[in-house]
Amino acid sequence: MRLQSLLAAFAASALLLPMAAQAGSFPAGKEAAYMAQCTQVATGQGVDAAAAKKHCDCGAQAIKKNFSDKEIEDLDSKDGVDAKLMQRAQTVVQSACKPK
Repeated sequence: MRLQSLLAAFAASALLLPMAAQAGSFPAGKEAAYMAQCTQVATGQGVDAAAAKKHCDCGAQAIKKNFSDKEIEDLDSKDGVDAKLMQRAQTVVQSACKPK
């Protein structure tokens, strides 16, 4: 149940933030916004604050490691996010951040 909550938290937060493909970085201010939104969604679903922060930080690092600057920016697009890019981002984060 906890894994599902974490995955749901990421999915919800990922809709609001950009992600990319080869060691990129978040645009200015976007990583902090990602962390705040991700943590808020996770704690709202009953995940304790420490676990939420750990998962969200892992997700941010996985995004930066696996996506380019352009892809990260595209994930935060105001005119719609490419579904394939979003699915790839979710898969990368789930794989990198699954509980051991």
